[in-house]
Amino acid sequence: MRQQTFASDDFEKYRKKTRKEVFLEEMDQIIPWKALSKVIKPYYPKPKGAGRRPIGIERMLRIHFLQHWFELSDPGAEEALYDSRAMRHFVGIDLGKEPVPDETTILNFRHLMERYNLGDEMFRLVNVYLAESGLKVNRGTIVDATIIDAPTSTKNKDKTRDPDMHQTRKGNQWYFGMKAHIGVDNQTKLIHSVAVTAANVHDSQLLGDLLHGDETHVWGDSAYAGQKQQLYEQAPNAKDFTQKKGSRYRKLTECEQSANRYKSKIRSRVEHVFGVMKCQFGFTKVRYRGLDKNAQCVFTKCALVNLVLAKKKLLAV
Repeated sequence: MRQQTFASDDFEKYRKKTRKEVFLEEMDQIIPWKALSKVIKPYYPKPKGAGRRPIGIERMLRIHFLQHWFELSDPGAEEALYDSRAMRHFVGIDLGKEPVPDETTILNFRHLMERYNLGDEMFRLVNVYLAESGLKVNRGTIVDATIIDAPTSTKNKDKTRDPDMHQTRKGNQWYFGMKAHIGVDNQTKLIHSVAVTAANVHDSQLLGDLLHGDETHVWGDSAYAGQKQQLYEQAPNAKDFTQKKGSRYRKLTECEQSANRYKSKIRSRVEHVFGVMKCQFGFTKVRYRGLDKNAQCVFTKCALVNLVLAKKKLLAV
């Protein structure tokens, strides 16, 4: 009989599952690992000769998702795996038999995902999976955008800020970074369309990219007001439920203010999506330099946000 160590669960009489463990167990059940791994396989390194064999695709994908859920850098992911038993269990690592993949291996996998735009494909596949599970996109779309901050420091090799990022003003506050634009189903709150731009691109310019075309209703804040032509071209059957916008010279009437409040009850559902992305996942600041790298990050995060939002229904199936 193999002797057990004092680190074994059997000796931890009062141990309780943490929220992190429960979350990872639930996500492990609902993520379509085989389908997602199949997409990566054509681009993944093949074993050559008698050298070290590549780590399994699913294992590296699990580590990649941990980085998105807990906002971990490449070295931070390696440290977290050594530190957290819940994460090691999710990835399938036994420190008695093997080490954690080092930060270079984790970085190379991330670069592979970026090089072949696999974040975009992950987002598409997850939505297909959700549709097959009965979570289909309906006829109403809520559009919105959120600013993701970027570092403003010039203490780097080029002595400049990221040229792909720009600044914009919101109210009386200036922000530097990029924007994540999303189109969300008004009933399921699932993201069906994503676009990424620099922060100085106005929300309304991306309206057409955030609609699937079969809408009968479109909600949005006042930034999307006055876009009837663009709305008609992309979704000709859609009714415009974007909020009215007042000005210094033309104040909103009581009727218009009341209509805006009514529309906000539906439009505000998009904030739940941003809540998962920015509060639960901690995605408030870009980690990488360049718009393309961060766009792939946003696509992957949106796929994972959809899985979190659909978690209860998927677990009930």
